[in-house]
Amino acid sequence: MKPRNAGNGLVYSTDSGRMCPGCRQPVGNCRCNTTPKGPPSDGVVRVSIQTKGRAGKGVTLVNGLALDAAALVVMGKQLKTACGSGGTVKDGVIEVQGDHRDRIVELLKAHGLVVKRAGG
Repeated sequence: MKPRNAGNGLVYSTDSGRMCPGCRQPVGNCRCNTTPKGPPSDGVVRVSIQTKGRAGKGVTLVNGLALDAAALVVMGKQLKTACGSGGTVKDGVIEVQGDHRDRIVELLKAHGLVVKRAGG
């Protein structure tokens, strides 16, 4: 039998967002460094497009950026602004609404990154 308080920690708060499971602080103020990092990167940024599960609307995906969560959000904002489109950052992947693969590849190469256009 499981103890009563096992696994009943606060995961999300409307005041501070995601909470660290280790120290129970907001992820931005985490002191224990147990927050999950992004997936390991091979140094190549991959830019692709996905329409599956999006009612036929294309979304440009940027995978493989070796950045922490805060820097990834900043990079996502720069890419969305340059493309004049909306989007989000989810699970270490930048999503930009629409097919902006060529523009994003140029912008990332200008930042000195190794970029591949993945998929069709």
